[in-house]
Amino acid sequence: MAQLALGLASLGRPAYINLGREDALPAHRDVDSMRAQCHRVLDTAYELGIRWVDAARSYGLSEQFLSSWLPGHDDVTISSKWGYAYTADWRPDAEVHEVKEHSLARFTQQWQETRALLPRVDLYQVHSLTVDSPLFEDKALQEAMVAIGVPLGFSTSGPRQADAIRKALDLGIFRSVQSTWNVLETSAGAALAEAHDAGLRVIIKEGVANGRLVVEPPQAVAAQAKALGVGPDAVALAAIAQQPWVDVVLSGAASPEQLRSNVDAMRIGVDLPDLAEPAEQYWKTRAALSWN
Repeated sequence: MAQLALGLASLGRPAYINLGREDALPAHRDVDSMRAQCHRVLDTAYELGIRWVDAARSYGLSEQFLSSWLPGHDDVTISSKWGYAYTADWRPDAEVHEVKEHSLARFTQQWQETRALLPRVDLYQVHSLTVDSPLFEDKALQEAMVAIGVPLGFSTSGPRQADAIRKALDLGIFRSVQSTWNVLETSAGAALAEAHDAGLRVIIKEGVANGRLVVEPPQAVAAQAKALGVGPDAVALAAIAQQPWVDVVLSGAASPEQLRSNVDAMRIGVDLPDLAEPAEQYWKTRAALSWN
């Protein structure tokens, strides 16, 4: 059965593209307030039995916030990612919030930064691997990644996720894949099933479509939520958890209340019609979401 994990994309920086996040966060998103909020959500996750936390170098201060919470929580699995650098300098109105680079220099720098902050890393992932990433041809980078002795994974984004997954499988160095899959974007499903069959752990991100399935849920999602007495977020996440090839479902909750609502997904079964959008349309809509 799939397990629920907590992703820190919404909690490590003052701005992100998730809809429905604004009222869940402190009125003033200074570093101290966001650290306290992150710790509150981490405390709630632990109380609810969640034992996996996923961070990234580009999630602002997520690794720092996680590190200061970790003492006394030795049974928590820690995953993080390299590839994007956070560039907003804690400014919600920054023109550019993160910059991607898949190079040996970026990997070396960010692995050192991650290790300086986190006492251990159970999984280190390439952030948003696409088919055109130079990583696929960079043998020195691949060797350096393997040499750290930590299980490796990769995440994917964009309308060609399936192609990136299959191309990455051919490298033979990865033990997990983290991809976007939700009832609006199902294009990577077959490739993720192949990855699961090949022995990779499948982690699903953006299960509520960056909040779209919560703020404006399709009628079928809203109706099922009402019938089951749960939120539309729980219905959306349950649709993921019941896929036989899914191992981990990430919650992107920004508050304890959102997380408690997400957890309802693990106790229900859902039956939804096909709600998928064309992949190109889905990712175009996602790209238009504003950072706030």
